[in-house]
Amino acid sequence: MTDTQFQKFGVIGAGAWGTALAQTLAIAGRDVVLWAFETECSEAINTQHENTLYLPNVTLSPNVRATSDFADLANVDAVLAVVPAQYMRATLAGFTNYARPGLPVILCSKGIEHKSLKFMAGVLADVLPDVIPCVLSGPSFAVDVAKGLPTAVTLAIEDKALGEALAAAIASPSFRPYLSDDVLGAEIGGAVKNVLAIACGMVLGKELGKSAHAALIARGFAEMTRLGEALGAKPETLTGLCGLGDLVLTCSSEQSRNMSCGLALGRGEPLADILGARSAVTEGVATAPALQRLAKQAGVEMPICAAVAAILDGSINVEAAIASLLGRERTQENRS
Repeated sequence: MTDTQFQKFGVIGAGAWGTALAQTLAIAGRDVVLWAFETECSEAINTQHENTLYLPNVTLSPNVRATSDFADLANVDAVLAVVPAQYMRATLAGFTNYARPGLPVILCSKGIEHKSLKFMAGVLADVLPDVIPCVLSGPSFAVDVAKGLPTAVTLAIEDKALGEALAAAIASPSFRPYLSDDVLGAEIGGAVKNVLAIACGMVLGKELGKSAHAALIARGFAEMTRLGEALGAKPETLTGLCGLGDLVLTCSSEQSRNMSCGLALGRGEPLADILGARSAVTEGVATAPALQRLAKQAGVEMPICAAVAAILDGSINVEAAIASLLGRERTQENRS
């Protein structure tokens, strides 16, 4: 199988990340149909070659054509699903009549569905059981990718030959996908790092110092790997781009919506005000309570992620959460 079998791509979701990925595919020489929920968004892309709502000041390739009609994605060779995790099920349901059996669907959203506690591949299997699930994840900010800055990501798919063909089709001189067969591991890394980024933001917002920030990243990574081990992910997946790599980026830059949300919380801003001022979804806020429940169900201790969930639901404040974490029983580092 060669990359020429993947010439036309559909991208479902015209937020910043979906638009950036559409631009990347166009740079790679592919024809792209970008589905936007908002008709004004698709109109702006088609008339101005710019996503004025979610990715302003980035000129998009003419090879990116926007639509708000799923029928326009009926004949694509592969699809990238890039809608927020909590909207994935309903959005995919709208695409049901146009998804043929065997269609590769590359999941690019990072989260856990509240009600089912499923990652996005589980949601996809429920809604479109006959398509082929893939996951794209790794350290990548939308604006960097859209501008063609060097980026490396994980493309997780069980079928190696199909994965190689897809990787060849989406790769460009500045966008490098590495293959993995661990779909679950890639999803765990992407979901957990968003919650940990909120915690890291709170540490810096409270001006607790870079030492505390570094310690939180390291201990947070331990939580991520414990969950991965319990659920059956491969350890090497979580030490790679979609685990540790994505964690370091998201926890280290205010450009991350999750990190900046935590930063504002640490400075004392109410969560409702923070989210109300944003047009884009902060995935970690929605993921935190689902992650807490999933960890409990799996019998995995994740005290940092649990503290974030408690802060977000208002049952504890930042100061009390920090004191609780620092006051936990001391133990060996490689155990808990």
